[in-house]
Amino acid sequence: MAKGREEHDARTARLQSFGKDLARRAKSKCELCERAGEKLSIFEVPPEPREPDIDRCLLLCERCREQADGLKRFQPGEHWRILAEMAWSGIPMVQVMAVRLLRRQAGAQAWAREALETLDLDEDLEKLVTEAA
Repeated sequence: MAKGREEHDARTARLQSFGKDLARRAKSKCELCERAGEKLSIFEVPPEPREPDIDRCLLLCERCREQADGLKRFQPGEHWRILAEMAWSGIPMVQVMAVRLLRRQAGAQAWAREALETLDLDEDLEKLVTEAA
């Protein structure tokens, strides 16, 4: 049990070491909703790689983190319209999470369906979007 705890602590420390670089990349705003002035935390885009990878991490506000973390907690709505823009981000993992969240609400929100219809994801990005589904 102690070994598992040590591995968890080491992984957490490695993720936290990405903090400054992620904050710089995100301009200290949530990378999904672009809200500033919020407490931000590091989110690993599922499925989590064996070794932490900064390119699989996002800096998210609490609201986006909760919604991105589980289907059961996801609440579709107008406040997610920003995702239509974020699906075109130059940061692959921002695109991945934006598309995943748009797909979660496409059945209930016409604007989400329309946003998805305008996207032309390349094969590699589509694989990333669907790999955790």
